Amino acid sequence: MKTEPSIRPSEGLRHVRYEIRGRLARRAHELERQGYEIVSLNIGNPRAFGLRTPETMRLAMIENLGEAEGYCHQKGIFPAREAVVMQQQERGIHGVSVEEVFIGNGVSELIDLTLRALLNDGDEVLVPSPDYPLWTAAVTLNRGRAVHYPCRPENAFVPDPQELARLVTERTRAIVIINPNNPTGAVYPRAVLEALATLAERHGLIVFSDEIYDGMTYDGAAFVPMATLVHDTLCATLSGLSKVYRACGYRVGWAVFSGRTQPAAEYLNALELLSSLRLCSNVMAQWAVQTALGGHQSVRELVCPGGRLHDSRAAILTAVQRSRFLTLAPPEGAMYAFVGVNPAVLPDFDDQQFALDLLEQKHVLVAPGVSFNVPYRNHFRVTNLPDAATLREVFARIEELLGAYERAGHGAQAGGAVNVVSVASRLK
Repeated sequence: MKTEPSIRPSEGLRHVRYEIRGRLARRAHELERQGYEIVSLNIGNPRAFGLRTPETMRLAMIENLGEAEGYCHQKGIFPAREAVVMQQQERGIHGVSVEEVFIGNGVSELIDLTLRALLNDGDEVLVPSPDYPLWTAAVTLNRGRAVHYPCRPENAFVPDPQELARLVTERTRAIVIINPNNPTGAVYPRAVLEALATLAERHGLIVFSDEIYDGMTYDGAAFVPMATLVHDTLCATLSGLSKVYRACGYRVGWAVFSGRTQPAAEYLNALELLSSLRLCSNVMAQWAVQTALGGHQSVRELVCPGGRLHDSRAAILTAVQRSRFLTLAPPEGAMYAFVGVNPAVLPDFDDQQFALDLLEQKHVLVAPGVSFNVPYRNHFRVTNLPDAATLREVFARIEELLGAYERAGHGAQAGGAVNVVSVASRLK
């Protein structure tokens, strides 16, 4: 019997991974088809937890349906790009016009396009560790090399600019900054951002500032737009409707370029060429941008005391404080917690095995820390999108599983665990 040759994937995918929607997520779908109810905390999808897009944004799209039936300009419709410019101006960012704004099918598409327009074989991009894994994947897919700079748990996941500076080489083209951070929830202090801006300007690096969670901060944490600090090199600010405006499915993001745009004219022309090749981004949803940015910012009600996201975050913090096993640098922004398991109590803990056991035995889906390009194996990420009661139940199940690990002899040691680890207060 003749054996059919297998169809092999591209070698370029060998080092590309996106475990957030990988093997564990596929297994979760299988369990759901078998009738199990899975609490899915692996993805920041507001709609899955009942958080609706503001009605005014939906109405803006409905009222402009007639204007959304054809292709638009490759950079996006004028009202959406103008609204982005106005937001930048309100934040103190000058010298930006609609010509420096590109609308894409979510920030995800723009990450790919901005890197594709920039990188040659072997070019290096400084990417945080942990990172949102699309950044590492997109650098790799576009022939570059992701050089990870550590954002250490013991430093509340805030990078050390001096340590980062030692990673710059003659092949370094850009630095990625994710603030507020996914997966850790860290909000970087102004002094750290100023040091990173100075570093980028000294070496002529492009700054890619991923600010998709810019409106989600807690307990007085101050978000500082990177473009207010970067003047003597090119800065690309990426944001969109997905998170702050709870509109993931609309697939609308933007990249706005500021700083030294004139010397970057060829690069921006290349980016426009790539934008033209995909014709345009989703036209209908672009009509929601002006209403979103110019209207009532309802996210503030969610992140303030008594708000859904604030109270869910508080439930996570309380659960960790009460745990013998868990550690956490309290997230100051975004919609996640990057939880650690204390190695003094469970020295043989493995994040991927834990995530699989938690799914199979407790029907909770989390993202193992190794998914976010870290060298250690004792963290996992959860989202704080569910209500507080759901999260209290989730962490009770986590505690049960970790207790079972300890009783089974996973190398538990005497002495107890240090619970919440936070040095954020002294970094500011």
